[in-house]
Amino acid sequence: MKRITWLVPTLYIIFLMLPIYWLINMSFKTTNEILGTFSLWPHNFTLDNYIKIFTDRTWYQGYINSICYVVLNTLISVTAALPAAYAFSRYKFLGDKHLFFWLLTNRMAPPAVFALPFFQLYSASGLFDTYLAVALAHCLFNIPLAVWILEGFMSGVPRELDETAYVDGYSFWRFFIKIFLPSIAAGIGVAAFFCFMFSWVELLLAKTLTSVEAKPIAATMTRTASTAGYELGLLSAAGTLTIIPGAFVIYFVRNYIAKGFALGRV
Repeated sequence: MKRITWLVPTLYIIFLMLPIYWLINMSFKTTNEILGTFSLWPHNFTLDNYIKIFTDRTWYQGYINSICYVVLNTLISVTAALPAAYAFSRYKFLGDKHLFFWLLTNRMAPPAVFALPFFQLYSASGLFDTYLAVALAHCLFNIPLAVWILEGFMSGVPRELDETAYVDGYSFWRFFIKIFLPSIAAGIGVAAFFCFMFSWVELLLAKTLTSVEAKPIAATMTRTASTAGYELGLLSAAGTLTIIPGAFVIYFVRNYIAKGFALGRV
């Protein structure tokens, strides 16, 4: 019985890690080797794919662009969601449940629905092909998500904390920043994580709203065709590097995410 208990999670982990291993494996191969032979490790080990990414501006600029608009979106989304979530968790007003549901309906529509309206709006306003354009477009999806997550954490903080702070002479913003925010640090970490990951992996809006200056790495990866076909080794190396930022974020907020699941807020 103990062997079966260990066997199932082991097989599951292998199943999850196999695509990642295969991606890393192909990143150290040439395209000809990938297409020509099936091997568990590179026979002709090469770093040319990574060298090209770090020396070709088209490639490394794509990573810089992606990180810039993702970080910007995460900051805007969490900052905007904090006061909104506080209002939903602390005050009752006419239509509050309907408004909360309406916020979440944006998450029910695919990004393709908003691609054309955003494209026309940003082209007319001069925001097209900028970090801010992609960051603001992603806010349509991330702010409702962040409000939902943060409202759950804030509802778990006793209202007596607010009243005690006011009795002690704290102003609202002093209380909110020095006392309330530290008490929901786990919620902020979880909200920032989900905002970061959505913005990092979303392709359609990021590709539609950029062309050259702010083109993300995901868009660059879709344009690797040459006269010889797709550069599979280069694509694999780019994919491997794309995993790293998400892995770093997961590592730093892992305790917050675990606490969020433990509290039933995620």
